Amino acid sequence: MVVALVLVAGTSFGVVTVRRPLPTTDGTQQVPGLSAEVRVVRDAQGVPQVYASTPEDLFAAQGYLQAQDRFFEMDYRRHVTAGRLAELVGDVPAAIEADMVTRTFGWRKVAEEEWHILSEETRSYLRAYAEGVNAYLSTHDADEIALEYTVLGVSVDVAEPEPWEPVDSLAWLKAMAWDLRGNYDAELERALAYSTLGETKLVDELFPSYATSGNQPILRTSEVADEDSGDGGTEDGGTEDGGSSSADAAPYGAPDFDQAVAAAHDAIDAVPVLVGRGEGVGSNSWAVSGDHTASGAPMLANDPHLTLGAPGIWAQVGLHCDIVDAQCPFDVSGFSFAGFPGVIIGHNAHLAWGLTNMGADVTDFFIERVRDDTWLRDREAEAWEPLDVRQETIRVAGSQPIDMDVRSTAHGPIISSVLDIDDVVDAPTEAGTDFGEYAVSLSWTALQPGHTADAVFAMSTAHTAKDIRAAAAMFDVPAQNIVFATADGHIGYQAPGKIPVRNDVDGPVPSDGTWPRPGWEPRYDWQGWVPARQMPRALDPEEGFIVAANQAVLPTGDDPFLTRDWDYGYRSERIRTLLTAQIDTGLQFKVDDMNRIQNDAWSPFAQALVPVLLDVDLRDDYDAAGQELLAGWDGNMAVDSHAAAYFAAVWRNLLEATFWDDLPESMRPDGGSRWLVVMQHMLERPDHRFWDDRSTLNVVESRDEILTRALVTARRDLTVELSKNPDDWQWGTLHQLYLTHPVLGGEGVPSIVREYVNPDPVPMAGGSSIVNATGWDAGTRSFAVRTGPSMRMVVDMGNLDASTWVTVTGTSGHPASVHYDDQLDAWATGKTFPWPFSRAAVDDALETETMLVP
Repeated sequence: MVVALVLVAGTSFGVVTVRRPLPTTDGTQQVPGLSAEVRVVRDAQGVPQVYASTPEDLFAAQGYLQAQDRFFEMDYRRHVTAGRLAELVGDVPAAIEADMVTRTFGWRKVAEEEWHILSEETRSYLRAYAEGVNAYLSTHDADEIALEYTVLGVSVDVAEPEPWEPVDSLAWLKAMAWDLRGNYDAELERALAYSTLGETKLVDELFPSYATSGNQPILRTSEVADEDSGDGGTEDGGTEDGGSSSADAAPYGAPDFDQAVAAAHDAIDAVPVLVGRGEGVGSNSWAVSGDHTASGAPMLANDPHLTLGAPGIWAQVGLHCDIVDAQCPFDVSGFSFAGFPGVIIGHNAHLAWGLTNMGADVTDFFIERVRDDTWLRDREAEAWEPLDVRQETIRVAGSQPIDMDVRSTAHGPIISSVLDIDDVVDAPTEAGTDFGEYAVSLSWTALQPGHTADAVFAMSTAHTAKDIRAAAAMFDVPAQNIVFATADGHIGYQAPGKIPVRNDVDGPVPSDGTWPRPGWEPRYDWQGWVPARQMPRALDPEEGFIVAANQAVLPTGDDPFLTRDWDYGYRSERIRTLLTAQIDTGLQFKVDDMNRIQNDAWSPFAQALVPVLLDVDLRDDYDAAGQELLAGWDGNMAVDSHAAAYFAAVWRNLLEATFWDDLPESMRPDGGSRWLVVMQHMLERPDHRFWDDRSTLNVVESRDEILTRALVTARRDLTVELSKNPDDWQWGTLHQLYLTHPVLGGEGVPSIVREYVNPDPVPMAGGSSIVNATGWDAGTRSFAVRTGPSMRMVVDMGNLDASTWVTVTGTSGHPASVHYDDQLDAWATGKTFPWPFSRAAVDDALETETMLVP
C-alpha cells in the first residue's frame, strides 16, 4: 500500500506527508469573518486559551482552532450522524449498516428541525463556529487538513471536505444522546432473556431492584430542595410502578416475536460508538462544601466514563471575553467536543459543574403489528393506520447507491427490519383476522427537537443554583446528573432531561418502561413530559457533600418516573466512604485528595466474593496456588497485583459457568454492578437453577461445584495466558488499554498504518464498578479496557488556578503531533496537569502565542 510505504519511508517526502496537516501555533494568521483581533495562548500540553472581544469571535476562533487540530474527527462524526459514513470510507459493510440505522433514526432530520426552535443567540454562536471552521478549510487542501484523507484516498475517491454547517454541530448532540440514553439495553434484554428462560420470575432475578444493593441514592428525601422555596421539588410526574409484573402473554415467547426483538438488538449494535456504550459507561462526580476544604471554598471533581479511543472524546479549551459583561458574558474553561462550540463540562469564575449519566428511561420499544403499509393502532377497535414511509439513499464511495424505505408508526421508526428489509415474519392469524407481522419501533425523546444547545451556553455563564436550574430546564437530552459548586459557597445537585410520562396500565406487560410494550394498546403510549419543576434537586445538604455516580437519584419508592434500571451504586458508595473517612479525621480536602479518590482501585467485588471463595476446599496444591493469593489481598485492583489478576479470572469464569448456558449469546454477563447484585443473591441459594450447567446431561451442579470450577479454571487459564508461577501474574498484564483510531485503527487497514495511528497499549489499574472505572467485558472473555475516565478534573472554587485536569490522549487529532497522546501516560498513572484560568496564570504557562486577525 502506497501510504504504508510513505509512513515508514526514511525520506523527507515521508516526513512531509505525515506532518503536512500539522497547524501553525504561533505568529499571525488571517481568519476571514472575525470582527477584531483574537489572541490564542497555548500551554505545554497545547491547550488553547482564547481571548476575544465578542462571543461570535470567541466561537469563530474555537471553530478555526478545532478545524486545525481535530477536523477529521469532526468530519467522521458528521458523516456518522448524517448516515453518510459509506460516502467517506467506501463499500464497507459495517459502514453501510450504520448508515441504514442512522438514517432510520433520522438524527440529521431532527437536527434540522431543532435549528428553528433555538434562540437567536445560540444560532449566532453556531454560525460563528461554522464560519471559523470554514475559514480554515477554505485555505487548505484535504491532505493539508488530515493524514486520514491521504490514507483513505488510496482506496476511495476522497473529495475535498464539505463546508461545515451549524446543523452538523446539532446532529452531533443526537449521537451523544444516543450513546448516553437510559435503559434501552435492559429493556430488550429482558425480552431476550425470556426467550430462553420462559419465566418472568427468573428474568426479574437478573434485573434486581436498586434497593437490594444496599447502597445509597444521590439524594435522601430530606435533602431535596423545597418547591415553595424556589430551590427544588419532587412532585409525582404522573406515573407509578406500572401494570402487571407478568409478561407471560403473547407476543412474549413467540418465535416470530423473538426474531423481531433480536433484529432490533442487531440494528442498535450497528451504530458506531461515538461516546460510549455498555458496561462501564457512566461517570463519577462529587462536590464538597467549603467547610471541609483547605481553601474554605467548595471543590468539585468529575470524570466521565466513556469509550476510549484515539483521539480522545474531549477537546480542552478556555474561552475568555476581553471584557466580561452582558454583551460578552463568557469567561469559561473546560472540556468541549470537537464539532460543537462552547464548553460542555468545566467552570467559569463563579461556578463549576460536572455531569454524570443519570440513566433516565427515555427510550421505549413498542411491539407493532404491521400489515403491508399499515400498522395496528388500536387492536380493540381493529383500527389500522398508514405507516409513515420515506425513502433514503445511501451513497457509497466507489460503489452503487442503495435505496431504502424508512417506515415509522406514531411511536417512532421501525428498527427491527432495517438491516434486512426483505426479512419479514408473518405473525399468526387470530380469530380469522390477519394481524400481519411483528415489528419493533423505537420511541426516544431525542427524536423530537429540543433545546440542549441553548443549555450548553446557559451552563457556561451560570453563576447560581437558580441559573443551573434554568439551564437544566433546557437540557433535554441526554438526561444527566448536574453537580455544581459556586464561588460564594454553595454545592448542589440538579436533574435535567426530557422524561416521558407513562400511564399506570394493568395489562399483559409492565408499563414502567422495563419491557417492550404492545403498540396496539394506546394505553401504553407516552402521555407527555415530566415538568422541569418536578425534577429532583438539592442545595447544601447537611453532610457537606454530594456524590452522583450513576446510582439511583432518590430512595426507592420516591422516584416514580426516572427509571428502574440504575447502576447499582458501588462506586458512589466507595466515594462516600472515602469522603466521610477524611471528614471524620478533620483533615481538610486539597486538590491532591480529590485526585487520590478519583484513582481509587478498591473492588467491591472482592469484598463480596473473596470470603466465599476462600471457603472452597481445593485439595490439589497446584489448583490452590491461585486461591492462596486471595488470603492476604487488600481488594485493590492495582496494576502489579497478583491477586487482582487471579480474582478477575475467577469472576469471568464464574459468570461463564453460571449463566452462559441459560442466556442468549448477546446477553452474556458483562460483569458489571448488576451481576454482582445477582451473584450475591444466588450465593445464598446453593441449589438455584442457574448453578446447574445445562450442557452436562444427567448431572445437576450446585453452587459449590461451580465455585470450584471457577477457581480451578482461573488458575489454569492464567497458567496459559501469563505463567505457571502465580508470582509472575500481574493485573496490568491482562488489563490493558488499546486505544484505536475510529477509521484507520481496526482490521482491514495495513498493520503499519494501525501501529502509527494507535498509541501503544497501556497497563491499567482499576476495573468495573470501581472508582477508577476502567471497565472490561467479562462476556467477551477479554480483560481489555473498553471504557474508562475519559478525562479527570478537580476544581477548587477558592483558587481556580490550583485546579487540575487531564484527558486520555491529548489536544491534537494529528498522529504526527506531539500532543496526539502526550497526556496518556500521566492519565494512565493517575497524574494530572495544572489548569490555569486567570490571565496571569495563563500567561505564566504560555508556550506559544497566535494572533488571529480579520
